[in-house]
Amino acid sequence: MPHSLPILGFIGIGLMGKPMTLRLLQHGFRVNVWNRSPAKLQPVIAAGAAAMPDIAALVRASDVAIICLADTPAVEWALHHGILNHGAPDKLVIDLSSIDPNRTRAFAAALHDHCGMGWVDAPVSGGVSGAEQGSLAIMAGGEPAHIEIAREMLKPLYKQLTHMGPVGSGQITKICNQMIVSCNMLVIAEMIALAKQAGVEAEKIPAALAGGFADSKPLQIAGPEMALEQFEPVKWRVKTLLKDLQMAAELAKQTGNALPMSGLAAQLMQLHGSHGYLEQDPATLIKLYRKD
Repeated sequence: MPHSLPILGFIGIGLMGKPMTLRLLQHGFRVNVWNRSPAKLQPVIAAGAAAMPDIAALVRASDVAIICLADTPAVEWALHHGILNHGAPDKLVIDLSSIDPNRTRAFAAALHDHCGMGWVDAPVSGGVSGAEQGSLAIMAGGEPAHIEIAREMLKPLYKQLTHMGPVGSGQITKICNQMIVSCNMLVIAEMIALAKQAGVEAEKIPAALAGGFADSKPLQIAGPEMALEQFEPVKWRVKTLLKDLQMAAELAKQTGNALPMSGLAAQLMQLHGSHGYLEQDPATLIKLYRKD
């Protein structure tokens, strides 16, 4: 790894990738970017990022390749369409995506065996606002030396970065995070609907509960949106929570654990998604309980 400030390559300029790339640029990093939909690159190019024609070119021109994609198949596609054949032992992949832990281990092993390139799985929590403010929580898996590189490269993005163990550990921790978030969002929606039906000014509940045991970031962010039915702009998506709950179910199957609460959450999330809300903000979960 060069001793001067490394050149970063960012793959995936979406809801989270855009604000993270902008922060990296603001903090002096040179950032190469690639996205499947080139139109989404315009804001980061305007801020100083360099657009790459493909992933192969991005990996060749960067010291650290950062991935922020929607799901496991998308990360696997990126691996086989540029990273695997153009990586090098002195380069590193940092995957900010939330994907399957077992597949993560397989991707890391394949990359190491093919070209000696390292892998850190570093999924994030904190949403778009956390990405914009640089206050994300990052849970990371990988070799200690690679984690230290990730700490330095991602410093503009996080409030805390915790090394959870070997490759795959970050993804398992993110699944645990999403179990809590998903169940929390569903009970907040259930509670707001009940409060409104019972005659309470439900939009005041988050402020009323602030600082108490029931308080949480999802309550403060999504509670007023649910009460007032303000679902735009979309800050995260129902399909993301559903994907992560499904990974939790698979992990529980592999380990022999029971997930009664998260299993029910997955069913309710699937039901909501089946009504056309997969691409919508989870604040729309209020519609599961609303009496029309």
